[in-house]
Amino acid sequence: MPTERIVQEIRELKAAIRHHEERYYVLNDPEISDIEFDLLLRRLTEIEAAHPELVSPNSPTQRVSGRPVDSFTTVDHVEPMLSLDNAYNETEMVAFDERVRKGLGVSVDGQVGYLAELKIDGLSIALHYRDGSLVRGVTRGDGVSGEDVTSNARAIRGIPLSLKILVRGEIDVRGEVFLPRVSFDRLNAERAKAGDTPFANPRNAAAGTMRTLDASLVARRGLGVYVYQLIGDGTESTDSQVTVLERLRSWGFPVESHWCQCNGMSEVIAYCRGWADQRRVLPFDIDGVVVKVDKLSDRVRLGQTAKYPRWAMAFKFPAEQVTTQLLKIDVNVGRTGAVTPYAVLEPVQLAGTTVRLATLHNAEDIARKDVRVGDTVLVEKGGDIIPKVVKPILGRRSRVEAGSAPFVMPTVCPVCETRLERGDTEVVWRCPNHNCPAKVRQRLLHFASRRAMNIDGLGESLATQLVDKGLVRDVADLYFLTPELIQGLERMGVKSAASLVVAIENSKNRDFWHLLFGLGIRHVGEGAAELLARRFGGLSALLAASSSEIEEVVGIGPVVAESVRNFFSDLETRRLMDRLAAAGVRMDVDQVELVAEFERTLSGQTFVITGALESVSRVEARRAIEIRGGKVTGLVSTKTTCVVVGSNPGSKLERALALGVETIDERTFRKRIKLRASVEM
Repeated sequence: MPTERIVQEIRELKAAIRHHEERYYVLNDPEISDIEFDLLLRRLTEIEAAHPELVSPNSPTQRVSGRPVDSFTTVDHVEPMLSLDNAYNETEMVAFDERVRKGLGVSVDGQVGYLAELKIDGLSIALHYRDGSLVRGVTRGDGVSGEDVTSNARAIRGIPLSLKILVRGEIDVRGEVFLPRVSFDRLNAERAKAGDTPFANPRNAAAGTMRTLDASLVARRGLGVYVYQLIGDGTESTDSQVTVLERLRSWGFPVESHWCQCNGMSEVIAYCRGWADQRRVLPFDIDGVVVKVDKLSDRVRLGQTAKYPRWAMAFKFPAEQVTTQLLKIDVNVGRTGAVTPYAVLEPVQLAGTTVRLATLHNAEDIARKDVRVGDTVLVEKGGDIIPKVVKPILGRRSRVEAGSAPFVMPTVCPVCETRLERGDTEVVWRCPNHNCPAKVRQRLLHFASRRAMNIDGLGESLATQLVDKGLVRDVADLYFLTPELIQGLERMGVKSAASLVVAIENSKNRDFWHLLFGLGIRHVGEGAAELLARRFGGLSALLAASSSEIEEVVGIGPVVAESVRNFFSDLETRRLMDRLAAAGVRMDVDQVELVAEFERTLSGQTFVITGALESVSRVEARRAIEIRGGKVTGLVSTKTTCVVVGSNPGSKLERALALGVETIDERTFRKRIKLRASVEM
């Protein structure tokens, strides 16, 4: 039986260890040596080993516990984790400011208050806390859902297992996981000594570490974290990003300290200029600055597009540059028929990766820069992602190279030899042949991608063979393949052929927006595809819609609307859709009734769904709420309008009852919003 003295010592040790973790991992100002810290942790471990009944989940000794997990499960985010739009120069930042001021009704002479934060080069994570204790860590994933990496999150010392201040209810804290440079250098030295391939850069190393199934490995690698966003019960009485950061810090979270309040865009630009020069003095990598409207109520007024919030912008620093030799200029044919030139380079290391190919944008850009085969060229990664040729180094051009012919864009498609075409207002040349093998192959790959129809096993090699053998001429042909037709192809045995046909069959049940995205309509990304699916509910209504009706959808502009209308007006497209429908591909939104945009009966209302629903899926219920103007979150607070309660509800029901929030069962929910059941009850 433990004595009160033992209980008190455990309490004091936990407090001391967390205090020193915060000093080291959060404040970067340690008060004791590593050896002294290890002695504290060892003493706590010894006492808990002698008194296992006193071990709590939030004990510092439990950061890494249990066996490695077998795999990561996928969970929905409380609210979607949106990407940020990027700006690569000051002109684009000024344009962003103009859009913000216009959206808020601020005069030309007026200034908007911004907060500028360093953009950590790592991977995003969402940390979920209940009554002050960490219960879940989730990667960004596709923004809607991510992988549950709770065991790995607990192993990161900077992430508090319990908050310094008891925060009742549920909160979601978002941040960036990264690998400090000193940890990266040590890790690569260890890998080189062991004969393993070194990581290309700290970002890749951090991502690879969070993907490991063994939390003890995560703990050894020394990942860091900085947080920047708060969602849920802890947001009361906050109306600025500054208040959010200060609150997070007071709770014991690591907050990157170099943020700056800026009055107007001129101060933002000055901040960005300063850090573009100083970034190498930091102990971790940054690739830009995140600029946010400081006032949270102004963010609500500005809203968001299908992809990005309108109140934030990521200013990306100029990329690292290297020089190498341009060996050849070739062209590539994309799924829309765009024929784009690219450079074949002498392999060179750039930003941690080996670069062999780089974009040259278009023929006009090549002519303007006077890029020629044989030149020594300056190469950088646009946005630190896509390699591109910046310019030739004319001072290093030899007489032979100076006499070489400038690049001339081909007049016919290099694959099908159809004469290329270019619109009056375009710089891009296109192959107009709908049956061009290169276009068909790229359309197949896009159609089969995970966020489109998710046909596992249909990769580049197989797509090439299907097109070259004449087995597939368009995406509809996929649904008429049999195992016998494809099992003789390279690397396609009986088992793999059968698996592919099953994957194709399963894709028929994908929701309509996945199909819309998979069709590869110009200018229609995932966000726009989902907006169109929610608004029109299915193919028949979309086919009947005019350009102006499509443009009325919130988040859809005139360019997208015109592109959609032109796509579905094409006779070949109509035939393709008929064949897809005949094959059994779903052509409507998954069992959710069509609700017109003007019938936004749930505008301003916030719902939480807890427990298992029987007559509709949670995805169907969520979309039904959202297309009626409502919002769905995963946290119950005083701002929640209603909690929909299914079978086996969790703590959210208890939280709703404690706060006096309305709770309704599934049948009442369907009746209230006029949603039909997708399953007979």
